[in-house]
Amino acid sequence: MSEPYWSPDHPVLEALRARRSRQDRSGERGDQHRIGLTIQGGGMRGVVSAAMLTALDDLGLAHAFDAIYGSSSGAMNGAYFLTGEGWRRLRIYWDYLTTPHFIDLKRYFRGNILDLGYTFETVLAQLEPLDYNAVLNSDVPLHIAITLVDELRTITVSDFRSKEDLNDALRASAWLPIAVRGTTLFRGQRAIDGTILTTHPHRFALADGCTHVLSLSTRPLGLLSPTLVLRRLIMNWKLRQLGPGLSRKHVRAGEEYRRDRMLLAALSSSPSEPPYVVDIAPLPWMKGIKPLEMDVGRLIVAARQAYDLMTCAIEGEDPVELRTGRVRTIFRLTPDRGSEDR
Repeated sequence: MSEPYWSPDHPVLEALRARRSRQDRSGERGDQHRIGLTIQGGGMRGVVSAAMLTALDDLGLAHAFDAIYGSSSGAMNGAYFLTGEGWRRLRIYWDYLTTPHFIDLKRYFRGNILDLGYTFETVLAQLEPLDYNAVLNSDVPLHIAITLVDELRTITVSDFRSKEDLNDALRASAWLPIAVRGTTLFRGQRAIDGTILTTHPHRFALADGCTHVLSLSTRPLGLLSPTLVLRRLIMNWKLRQLGPGLSRKHVRAGEEYRRDRMLLAALSSSPSEPPYVVDIAPLPWMKGIKPLEMDVGRLIVAARQAYDLMTCAIEGEDPVELRTGRVRTIFRLTPDRGSEDR
């Protein structure tokens, strides 16, 4: 491999291949590992992790994980992953979210840029219904990250009491202050996006005792976007309005994230001792997706590249071949005959 974005025989990848070969299921493992799947969100950047999850499903790894961790769109992707039908769910990003019903920058001064009501009451409830019971009854727990505003801390929730409780957790985890005003409530406490104080979900899996972690990142490797600085200034202003100390802790979380990116790169390319972590992220030459991306073409290209990337990781292919076009995915085209029943 000319550029070691990850080690092709990384212990995490080898453990997943072995579980696939044995056709392991939860509760009937042929190893002593605890393999966690962590899913980064980031608004519309979630199309990247959604496509990676679709690839994992197609590659026979839908049942290879012992726990799933995510926040924001990453948590929603994780919920859909537990229910199956990844290809149909992937299209949510370009078919239903690239609309003013969901994103409207003109609403900045008179309301919310994002309409989460549309997401939960129309998309998740009607257009592409989320099977809440499948998530609640899954042997593999979904841990959703939420920031508790008044306690100034991040929690992960997996002990959902009902469909409504799970829905509230997903909504709280997606409540990004830069795009949605104020806070929401989760179990009676003011809550917002889980990434505000813990910006990368691999930390949740390690804290939960996972021995192996497959991390799905949605931001490309390399330098952070210059526009990120401006977004952080606006975010810090918004957070100061919500409560004392929140902005200061968010700044520290941003510094922590920069260190995490370097650490994840090292753990992926040169694994040494457990716990093992491999991070799969868009490569530097791949075009990044903005959190409020509305360009359908960009979303589809990003999804295709992310699917290719995960395929390369699992099958031991050199990801550099993606740039030459020698490795390339052909997207499925299939009729959806379920839409008339909704």
